[in-house]
Amino acid sequence: QVRLVESGGGSVQAGSSLNLSCAASGRTFSTDAMGWFRQAPGQERAFVARIVWNGANTYYADSVKGRFTISRDNAKSTVYLQMNSLKPEDTAVYYCAEDRPPYSGYWSRTDEYDYWGQGTQVTVSS
Repeated sequence: QVRLVESGGGSVQAGSSLNLSCAASGRTFSTDAMGWFRQAPGQERAFVARIVWNGANTYYADSVKGRFTISRDNAKSTVYLQMNSLKPEDTAVYYCAEDRPPYSGYWSRTDEYDYWGQGTQVTVSS
């Protein structure tokens, strides 16, 4: 069974915006932390953003602070990533991830997360 499904990717020009969505089917969504990661060809999968179970706290990679916003709607079992002022270096496959307790405390690492989506492609041209 597919637990996480990303959508909203596409090909855009630098300076434009995209809003990614991740629909979750697991029964524990409302009590789990959620994250976004991205991976460019030949690169390691890298942390982008994280949001705690109730949305009270968010965390971002330095490269996206001030441009990206993570949010969630627990009633809809959906997490979002609003991406503004996109740059060519943002080009990557973007993955949604779900983090069940217990937590390691190293939430920017891929091995902290228990479930992953299949990804959605974001391409930014100059």
